[in-house]
Amino acid sequence: MLASALPGLELLATAVVLVDEHSRVLYANPAAENLFEMSVRQLKGHTAAEIFVGAERLQAALEFARSNACSYTEQDLELTPAGRLPLQLSCCVTPVDEGGERGLLLEFRPIDQRLRVDREERLLSQSLANRELIRNLAHEIKNPLGGIRGAAQLLERELPRPQLAEYTSVIIHEADRLQSLMDRMLTPHRLPQLHAFSVHEALERVRSVIRAETPEGLEIERDFDVSLPPIVADMEQIIQALLNIARNAVQAMRGKGTLTFRTRVVRQAIIARRRYRHVARVEIIDTGPGIPESMQDKLFYPLVSGRDGGTGLGLSIAQTYITQHGGSIEFESRPGRTCFIIHLPIVEGAPKH
Repeated sequence: MLASALPGLELLATAVVLVDEHSRVLYANPAAENLFEMSVRQLKGHTAAEIFVGAERLQAALEFARSNACSYTEQDLELTPAGRLPLQLSCCVTPVDEGGERGLLLEFRPIDQRLRVDREERLLSQSLANRELIRNLAHEIKNPLGGIRGAAQLLERELPRPQLAEYTSVIIHEADRLQSLMDRMLTPHRLPQLHAFSVHEALERVRSVIRAETPEGLEIERDFDVSLPPIVADMEQIIQALLNIARNAVQAMRGKGTLTFRTRVVRQAIIARRRYRHVARVEIIDTGPGIPESMQDKLFYPLVSGRDGGTGLGLSIAQTYITQHGGSIEFESRPGRTCFIIHLPIVEGAPKH
C-alpha cells in the first residue's frame, strides 16, 4: 500500500497528504489535520474538489505532476475547507510509485507562516530601533530636567513674596512628573529576572488591576488552557506587557465591552526562525472599534498613539519586553474585534516557581 510506504510523516510539522491515482485522499498526517481542521476520517476517500471550495488550481497542479511524472509546486493557492476561513498555501506535488501503485504526495505550507516570520524579523529590528530611540530620548530629556528642577528650588529660596512659590512649585512638580516618565521609558532596558511561573497567574494579576481601574461597564472573560506548562521569564515584565495591551483594549472600548483572555499550547511553532516544541499562545481580545488601517503599520512605534493624551509608549514597551524573552507579538483587527496574539517559548521540564 502507498500509505504504508511513507513512515515518519506523523512527526513532520509540514502538512502532508497522500492521494491515489484518482486524486482521492489515502492519508493525511497530524499537521494536515491541524491545518485543515479536519480529521483523517473526514478527509479520507474524498477529492480536493469535495474537500475545498475553489480547488481548481490545486487539481490542475495534480494533473500536471501526474501527466509529466515530475514534481510541481504551486506557490500561491487559496483553499477554503467547507465552512472554514480561506487558507493561503503553497503546495508541492510529487509523484510516488510503490509496487505498481501510483499516487501523489502533497506537501502544504501556509504562506502566512513565511510572511509571519518576515514580519517577526521586521518587528524585532523595529523593536531594537525603538529601544535605542527611547533610551537616547530619555537621556536627552533627563539631563536638563535636573537642571530645571534645581534652578526652580534655588529661585524659590530667593523669592521676595511667599505667594510666588506657587509658580516654582508647578515647575518642580512638572519636572518630577517628566522625570518619572523618563524612568518608565528606560525601564525596559534592565535585564530580566527569570523564573518559572504560570501565564495564568500573570493574567490574573492583570485582570485584578483592570477590574480595579474599570469597576463598571466592562466584562472580563477567561478561556484558559489548563494544560499550559509554565514559562521561564521575568514575571513583572510579562505582567507589564500584558497590562499595557489590556489597558489599550479597555481604552479603545471606552471602558464598556468585553475583554477576553485566552491561552493555548501551540506545538512545533516557529518564532523568529527558531523552532520550539511547545509555545504558549496568549490572546487578548476586545470588542472595540478596531485599529484604524492608517495606524496598523506603525502601531508599535514609540510616541505613536491613537488616543488624546496617550504617550504612545505602552505597546512599544510591551513589544520590547516580549521580544526580550524570545517571543513575538502581533495583532488582527476589524471593527468589533481586535486580538493581540503573544507567543512565548516554553522551556521543557521547567519547574513551577
